[in-house]
Amino acid sequence: MKIIVPMAGIGSRLRPHTLTIPKPLTVIAGKPIVQRLVEDITSVVNQKIEEIAFIIGPASKGFPANTEEKLKEIATKLGAKGSVYVQNEALGTAHAIHCAKESLSGPCVVAFADTLFKADFTLDANTDGAIWVKQVEDPSAFGVVKLKDGVITDFVEKPKNFVSDLAIIGIYYFKDGDKVREEIQNLIDNDIRPSGEFQLTEVLESLKQQGAQFIPGKVDAWMDCGKKDPTVDTNKQVLGFEHADGNNLVAKDVVLENSEIIQPCFVGENVVLKNTKIGPFVSIGANSVVEDSTIVNSLIQSNVEISNANLDNAMIGNNAKYNGNYTSVSIGDYTELT
Repeated sequence: MKIIVPMAGIGSRLRPHTLTIPKPLTVIAGKPIVQRLVEDITSVVNQKIEEIAFIIGPASKGFPANTEEKLKEIATKLGAKGSVYVQNEALGTAHAIHCAKESLSGPCVVAFADTLFKADFTLDANTDGAIWVKQVEDPSAFGVVKLKDGVITDFVEKPKNFVSDLAIIGIYYFKDGDKVREEIQNLIDNDIRPSGEFQLTEVLESLKQQGAQFIPGKVDAWMDCGKKDPTVDTNKQVLGFEHADGNNLVAKDVVLENSEIIQPCFVGENVVLKNTKIGPFVSIGANSVVEDSTIVNSLIQSNVEISNANLDNAMIGNNAKYNGNYTSVSIGDYTELT
């Protein structure tokens, strides 16, 4: 089994947090988004993962030089070979997958690194494929699927009129990755792109017309990491799941001086808390210092210094300094104070 992870987008909606790091490497409750994604997929498919192929954007679009190294390390931790490909031009979802054509063979999962999920779903390796879906209130903003007798009959992109409320979350299983590669190549060779880009939905429709049957893989929770508020909420949900599973996410060397941690929280190594109350639903990255503050429902990265703060629904990036006593501040492009 292989996992293909397209992640070439620059994450502009999550700026300024993506100015120095790709969105999929943004840390949620102590782990990068993409690492949590592939770990969740591994647990769902319950098969040996031989290779994880990541498709990133070029350095000119903000991908740091060490991105490849970090991604290969994530694959290695799961006992898989790590491969990294570059999509130099954004030409659609199918084109992104095509960039990893050398790895697209045999049974594989394609997962776009925009969201996290929680599922209790056993993959049926005998099916042609599965498409993970989630019931939503407003399907007009998503691609959706129609079902008949448990099999997907139609793929509809952002329907103006109601046809289904089962939204495609961006995770797909294909029994035959070689066939998917051939269909994508056919799109590109014949310049088939009705929307202006080479889209995976065209591939799915073509495979369906050739007799392939896809079943829905339903998820219990679908967590978005596109913008700041949903990302903070995703951090909250992940902390809740981890706590319910009995995982302790507070490092042993955390220094507590007249401070309190209200679970669930993640607190990284070498964190110092002085006269501070954090939690519930707070993540604080390694080597951070928080003094004279109260923080709830917030995502704070590593090497951060915070003092005199009262934070709720906050997201603070790496190497930041914040003193709540000051009103004259110098902040980077795209930063929001709300």
